[in-house]
Amino acid sequence: MNVVNPATGERIATYEEAGDEAVERTLADAERAFESWRERPLAEREELLASAAEVLRENEREYAELMRREMGKPIAQAESEVEKCAWVCDHYAEHAHAYLEDDHHPSPPGTAVKTVHEPLGVVLAVMPWNFPFWQVFRFLAPSLTAGNVGVLKHASNVPGCAEAIEDILLEAGYPEGVFQSLLVPSDRVDDIIADERVRAATLTGSGPAGRAVASAASEHLKKTVLELGGSDPFVVLDDADLAAAAETGAWARNLNGGQSCIAAKRFVVHTDIYDDFLDRFVAEVESLAVGDPTDEATEVGPQASADLLATLHEQVAASVEAGATVRTGGEPMDREGAFYPPTVLTDVPEGCPADTEELFGPVAAVYEVDVEGAGVERANDTEFGLGASVWTEDRDRGERLARRIDAGCVYINQLTKSDPRVPFGGVKESGYGRELSEAGMKEFVNRKTVWIE
Repeated sequence: MNVVNPATGERIATYEEAGDEAVERTLADAERAFESWRERPLAEREELLASAAEVLRENEREYAELMRREMGKPIAQAESEVEKCAWVCDHYAEHAHAYLEDDHHPSPPGTAVKTVHEPLGVVLAVMPWNFPFWQVFRFLAPSLTAGNVGVLKHASNVPGCAEAIEDILLEAGYPEGVFQSLLVPSDRVDDIIADERVRAATLTGSGPAGRAVASAASEHLKKTVLELGGSDPFVVLDDADLAAAAETGAWARNLNGGQSCIAAKRFVVHTDIYDDFLDRFVAEVESLAVGDPTDEATEVGPQASADLLATLHEQVAASVEAGATVRTGGEPMDREGAFYPPTVLTDVPEGCPADTEELFGPVAAVYEVDVEGAGVERANDTEFGLGASVWTEDRDRGERLARRIDAGCVYINQLTKSDPRVPFGGVKESGYGRELSEAGMKEFVNRKTVWIE
């Protein structure tokens, strides 16, 4: 696996892929570790997770630099990602006992009936490059604390991040085998899922990748959780605070170089304030600092690879050819590295890539609608259903619209985000299952009924 710095195009490291022997050894070690790990008192597992949070905070800059080098994340955003990983560790270290406590049920006199929550075993985690630490920690913090063990198949462009995460847990005191990184290409995933020692799988990634994992797992009746793509609407109503909506919207679209499943991608704006919002939004987008991800002031870094940039520009060019108007940006930047400028498209015709596909980069499509109902219709006019954002000064109105939008989460007067305290996941082509909160912790447990006569 060759790692290329997307800001410079230079190869910075090479990692050897795991062969058959390494895969066998990893799965054998995971199975062996599970037998003792599942018996470890929950309080001890919580303490180890709290220790992992300490390791993350003590080495925040080191891990942030690793993300910057491998996938181009601006250094300030990379440091924030490490801190968020420490937060999810803190959260489950504090709340795992409450989340996993027995559920008691009505029963006949003299009996006791309850549901206990027991770990499933070895869980395969197939994770993406865009948030290379956070995506992994939001899986491992609840799943390992529930008593499972994890095997990570990370994206091929962030192998250093994968190995660093394994080292973090070992430094925190986790037993060997409880969490392991396995550097294998995607074509090895089906065989790993089929292995009888693997009991479940989770994936964050594209629709095709999710279907492949779901198909392989279903063949062997194994549990899966899928967090897939998104084309999140950002609905701006006629009574919205336009300054706040434009400022937050620009950030919601361009955070992490626009490379986020829950980024605001389709801006649905009421006709009465459309022109005003568009002027403010374009100005906010153009004010974002694009540049070297080592610079603390940089807000938008490179795309994660030259290939990803090329795909993004093909989608923009096809949309423009179909009739879309470029308000700002729209061409790769004339500089070293995979840089694409924050871009705004309007007059987006039905059926073009900007209308129907997920644009995984800093490109916003803006639509004008004349009534509230049309805004909901436009928001739902997508195969995806991950998140949404609604902007209005009337909180009751915002909640009414939120209930009509087909998505796993809707934020009113806030950008869409994942938070350890609330369930996260999508509907439709955005996947199924939930991560985070109590719901996420119980995805990979056996809810066992125990009847005591």
